[in-house]
Amino acid sequence: MADRLRWGILGLGGISRKFGADLRVAGLDLRAAGSRSQESADAFAAELEVPRAHASYAALVDDPEVDVVYVGTPHPFHAEHALLALRAGKHVLVEKPFTLNAAEARQVVAEAESRGLVVLEAMWTRFLPHMVRLREIVSSGAIGEVRALTADHSQRLPSDPEHRLQSPALGGGALLDLGIYPISLAHDVLGVPQAITARSTPTATGVDAQTTVVLTYDQGQQAVTHSALDVAGRNDAVVLGTEARVEIDPTWYRPTTMRVVAPDGRVVESFDGSVPGRGMQLQALELERLVREGRTDTDVLPPAESVAVMETLDEVRRQIGLVYPGE
Repeated sequence: MADRLRWGILGLGGISRKFGADLRVAGLDLRAAGSRSQESADAFAAELEVPRAHASYAALVDDPEVDVVYVGTPHPFHAEHALLALRAGKHVLVEKPFTLNAAEARQVVAEAESRGLVVLEAMWTRFLPHMVRLREIVSSGAIGEVRALTADHSQRLPSDPEHRLQSPALGGGALLDLGIYPISLAHDVLGVPQAITARSTPTATGVDAQTTVVLTYDQGQQAVTHSALDVAGRNDAVVLGTEARVEIDPTWYRPTTMRVVAPDGRVVESFDGSVPGRGMQLQALELERLVREGRTDTDVLPPAESVAVMETLDEVRRQIGLVYPGE
């Protein structure tokens, strides 16, 4: 393997373009792109100055000049394409949600472990500076015992029935695209919930238009998350402790500012988490660090936690009756 990791991008939609641009911001080696057609691969390669363009996913993962593959295809194909790359001996960064369900997640993690390869969920928010600082604040006891968390991710997104977000066949709905962010935040701060309660409103196509989830924990802590794809929300988050609270400004899941606020309203600490670009390069840098150090696991988002988040999402979907074709 080269001293410098060489990246290939599998699936060339909008999220892959954003990721590729952030690889460039970080000065990382974006070596190849793979699509289902040569025309699409060539267009992507021209736009982002990628030297190698492949007309199939198999050709991308078999490219000897690729060390790590970013999987940016729609949700139902994450597991298939992650496994394709792992079986070709490549490390994998797979876009969130990690897979469509927990069973697929366990299969991907087991494959990576059996081959000694890194597999990391591209939940980019986990790696942003303000999230790193939030974990430090919570673990230090600066806000006392965490008792509650609230977080929203609501956007007004396309309502076209043919759009990916409205399609059950493509894993559409608010939950897997938007709701995963606050649910992953709750896992990050409070861990695996003891109990889950979910309520939802469906779209005309049968996916969820909005979903509210209450997560309850062993010591009585609660997390309340909301996601919606038909309304634009404030998109902020608050972590409530017995001695202070942390207020994360809109948009909380992107690079942003936050503050620690005492019970009397005094601002104890302000933090600016601005970064160059969109911030997606930070997850790539973490994967490269793991490979350099000969590790396959990260404290920020270990594979076992990605599986646990998928288990929570599975239970939410069970309660709201959201079943995808083929499950």
